Amino acid sequence: MEIDSVRILGVRVHNVTTEETLGILERYVTEGRAHQVVTANPEFVIEAQRNAAFRVVLHEADLALPDGAGLLWASRLLGKRLRERVAGADLVPLIARLCAGHAYGMYLLGAAPGVAERAACVLVEANPGLRIVGTYAGSPDPDEEDETVARIMAAAPEFLLVAYGAPRQDLWIHRNLARLGVPVCMGVGGALDFVAGVTVRAPLWMRRVGLEWLHRLWRQPWRWRRMLALPRFVILVMGQRLSSAMGRN
Repeated sequence: MEIDSVRILGVRVHNVTTEETLGILERYVTEGRAHQVVTANPEFVIEAQRNAAFRVVLHEADLALPDGAGLLWASRLLGKRLRERVAGADLVPLIARLCAGHAYGMYLLGAAPGVAERAACVLVEANPGLRIVGTYAGSPDPDEEDETVARIMAAAPEFLLVAYGAPRQDLWIHRNLARLGVPVCMGVGGALDFVAGVTVRAPLWMRRVGLEWLHRLWRQPWRWRRMLALPRFVILVMGQRLSSAMGRN
């Protein structure tokens, strides 16, 4: 099934709602073959401009979720509006509920040692009957991939959530997708930290007005270099808008 999408600076982002996303993920499990899901945001788009391997990952992903208020702003400016922000951090608890309701197995990979285990406990407590079939901090280092893949294959989950941070988590999934054979493999960034309570997420009002990035910068000032992608994203999107306008004249 073809999913409607928007292209922002050459990066495809699917125009889906949260409800539609959950339906698509359930369909992926039914189909059985391995699928990669990415949670695209402005930092992803900027990284893709200079990282050819990451650009390929985003192009080949089965589902690129609009995770980032900046993408919604850019889509409006470029004339094809994304309907809803679908944040990976919001999606993880919903996926846990989906798994609990259908007896799907979930595997949590990545984050700092102990975080995935803590996140698993929180998710199981909130969703009785949830099957967490494995947790492992591991490493995105290619030299360690064989051991990690073997662990996951032995657990045979329907959902694999990888928290190595972008772009490493997404490159890791892309390299190993075929041999993993997991129906849904999704990079979730810092979502397990939020679930485990290691990191405090922005208040709901800040998320609603698109200021979650400011809260993260305040809580994690070391992120300032990564945040430089945001003004560059704005400038490049405005340039794309101007080029499109000049092309029509």
